[in-house]
Amino acid sequence: MPKKSAYTVAVVGATGLVGKEMISILAERQFPVDRLVPLASDRSIGESVRFGEREIPVEVLRREAFAGVDIALFSAGTEVSREFAPIAAEHGAVAIDNSAAFRMEPDVPLVVPEVNATAIAGWRARGIIANPNCSTIQLCVVLKPIHDRAGVRRVVVATYQAVAGAGKAAMDELTTQVRGLFAGEEPSAGLIAHPIAFNCVPQIDQFLPNGYTKEEWKIVEETKKILGDPSIAVTATAVRVPVYVGHAEAVNIETQSKVTASEARECLRAAPGIVMMDDPAANEYPLQRQVAGTDAVYVGRVREDPSIANGLDCWIVADNLRKGAALNAVEIAEILIERYL
Repeated sequence: MPKKSAYTVAVVGATGLVGKEMISILAERQFPVDRLVPLASDRSIGESVRFGEREIPVEVLRREAFAGVDIALFSAGTEVSREFAPIAAEHGAVAIDNSAAFRMEPDVPLVVPEVNATAIAGWRARGIIANPNCSTIQLCVVLKPIHDRAGVRRVVVATYQAVAGAGKAAMDELTTQVRGLFAGEEPSAGLIAHPIAFNCVPQIDQFLPNGYTKEEWKIVEETKKILGDPSIAVTATAVRVPVYVGHAEAVNIETQSKVTASEARECLRAAPGIVMMDDPAANEYPLQRQVAGTDAVYVGRVREDPSIANGLDCWIVADNLRKGAALNAVEIAEILIERYL
């Protein structure tokens, strides 16, 4: 693909939560879009999406839709990506895929720009770049500077994930259940395994034979690939919580060499994409509602773990629709056109 001043960009899943966020971020960051091609299933016929000051009709996703497309941002689920991302690549586009379809394939780069941007160069192998799982992204942004400083040996993470991670229908489910409870109605489970209103559900996605859920295992495997170190031991527990937007994580990190809490704060403050909010005296630490609609990964509650020789604890929060999905994909596209096209 020759270097261009502007690009034809397709967004697959354009009417979904993440797809809409992708389109909004493309406009916000003034990505050089010559033509936007919003794609969705035939259920979206007649709909349009707003791109800057324009309303653009949604087109039906089909093979021919990728003719002339330079970059295709995918956020329509694993099955759609498996079918259509290779088709987009066949048409000469670079597919940046937000699903789990290609993340662990060895010839597909799995990228968090603040961590392993140089991996984007590997797009030529398949014409596909994978966007990591939302919880993995914010975790790796924080682990990277610690790993560079002292070598990460082991990570234990518990996530507190917003319902937006399961889509707009799950957000509506939370609203309906809360209203129902106040009306004296007992809620029933829907998209989430158990009622989510005023509840925490320690299951995201299906269970695997090893007792982990698919969501937890994504964090385990993707973290090692992104950091480029399969020796790092990772274990995760993923919990859905009654919050609309924003994932939080309680993280315990064991390093190879000693890092004090003050040294950890220092290297995190200097790292790209991170905002420190860590003042216990003022009750200052990042909150999910507080970070919704923002782009950074926020870190607080940094402290040394006295139960092991080289341990740190911290609290990480980010907007899962933005940095956890749409923003990360657009940042990949920005680096792609700047360095590799």
